[in-house]
Amino acid sequence: MNPAYATVDHVFTVPLDHSDPHGPTIRVFAREVTDQGRTGDGGRQLPWLLYLQGGPGGKSPRPSAGSPAWLPEALKTHRVLLLDQRGTGRSTPVTARTAARFASPARLAAHLAHFRADSIVADAELIRRQLCGDEPWETLGQSYGGFITLTYLSRAPEGLRACYVTGGLPGLSATADDVYACTYPRVRDRVLSCYARYPDDAARLHGIARLLTATDVRLPDGDRLTPHRLRMLGLVLGMGDGFERIHWLLDEALDEDGELTDTFLHQVMALTGFTDNPLFAVMQETLYGQGAGPTGWAASRAMAAIPEFDGEADPLLLTGEMIYPWMFREIRSLRPFADAAELLAERPDWPPLYDPRRLAANQVPLAALVYHDDMYVDAGLSLRTAREVGATRVWVTNEWEHDGVTASGGRVLSRLMDLAAGRA
Repeated sequence: MNPAYATVDHVFTVPLDHSDPHGPTIRVFAREVTDQGRTGDGGRQLPWLLYLQGGPGGKSPRPSAGSPAWLPEALKTHRVLLLDQRGTGRSTPVTARTAARFASPARLAAHLAHFRADSIVADAELIRRQLCGDEPWETLGQSYGGFITLTYLSRAPEGLRACYVTGGLPGLSATADDVYACTYPRVRDRVLSCYARYPDDAARLHGIARLLTATDVRLPDGDRLTPHRLRMLGLVLGMGDGFERIHWLLDEALDEDGELTDTFLHQVMALTGFTDNPLFAVMQETLYGQGAGPTGWAASRAMAAIPEFDGEADPLLLTGEMIYPWMFREIRSLRPFADAAELLAERPDWPPLYDPRRLAANQVPLAALVYHDDMYVDAGLSLRTAREVGATRVWVTNEWEHDGVTASGGRVLSRLMDLAAGRA
């Protein structure tokens, strides 16, 4: 860790279900970070900035020298709270092991229903009152953290002084079907761009897929590596270094005998295994549950209707931020969630996460960066939302991919702060 940073660990006890404050509880962890050189008291009098991590299912970053890259900029003017959202990191984590302890899939599904953005916002408000009293704070929401921000503005805008969002303005009324209708074409274009930069990679992937069809290849944890699991590698393509991560992975995929290397198999297992973040897979489509009926494995249904994504198509297209039913049968860390995931996919009555009327009347300054070519969060849906939310200023750019808030150092955060304050 950077020796100039001072950290304080906070642990809070919160209700599992905020509508039942006397019921079961869970722990939520957050790490306070200040720059000791900013003020005589180590930054303790600076305003708070709450960081809302992308995901779902991602824990907050652990500060170290140069990481996260936006942190030094934030610490010039704020003390930062790195929140492990419920179920992640040190916040009563939801794992394959804990899921296996539930007596029935129905009980597990009921438990998981309390891990959406509405519950995360309720946790944040409880934490804010303990740390700040009546003082509002600011938020930085990356990707899914932006989704949480819109829920926060819908439910508790009194707790917010200003909000900054990077690559995370959701469609306020978009269903899961709407989202995948937009994002599958972006994934296709991204994969084809990757092949254009590295022409040999398309043939390499196709050859590996044929090998996996003909041979029972096992990953280090015992899972079978199938062609459809291989295609999940496309999840990384929306990041600034995504093309290179895929290219260099494929560069060492085969040994001199034409067999898959241990290095390749280990990396594929790590990239597609969800060991550290099963909630990403379990909760992905619940993000779009807005009371409009079941999500019903929308990504799977959408792909079946697009011939270009057929497993026999040439070129073979990788997939992106999509979750499919087969994952819960074939991936070790997801198997304990399989029946509960079916129940979540069938649930017809998800409560809405956004309040369009309240958002239209919003007065909390909201500065949002929309990545023009974002593979994960459709720019068209984001810009529509920007028009529907009051006090919103938007910056649209294709200078970065989805990870621009880190890839830019502190430039993105600095400009968003200027936008929110009316300085740019």
